[in-house]
Amino acid sequence: MLIVEDVISRKELGVLAENLLGDMVKAVVDIEKEVLILDAELHADMEALLLENGSEQENLWGINLYPDMDGEDFIEFDSMINIKPRQGNRSRGVEDVNVRNRIIEIINNKTEKDVT
Repeated sequence: MLIVEDVISRKELGVLAENLLGDMVKAVVDIEKEVLILDAELHADMEALLLENGSEQENLWGINLYPDMDGEDFIEFDSMINIKPRQGNRSRGVEDVNVRNRIIEIINNKTEKDVT
């Protein structure tokens, strides 16, 4: 697992994807602490690590990143850890538009497109 301290490039994301799942990198975002963790087979493993390090359950959201895609196709909001009925999120997606926008903002700040 990799905690992104500053910024990670799309090229680096691509390497992580190839090593594990081919075209996708699983990630968990702490929307309160602005923490991004990558590179595990299960979102739950990354969630557990963040919880051990002081994150709060309600702030953790699972996503998938597709390094070779752009725009809306880059981030997929799909994870079992997102099912949070107490927060009104009853699906594997992220139903609250404000939470989705916060995740997008953090991902945009933590990833950069490679300059060719």
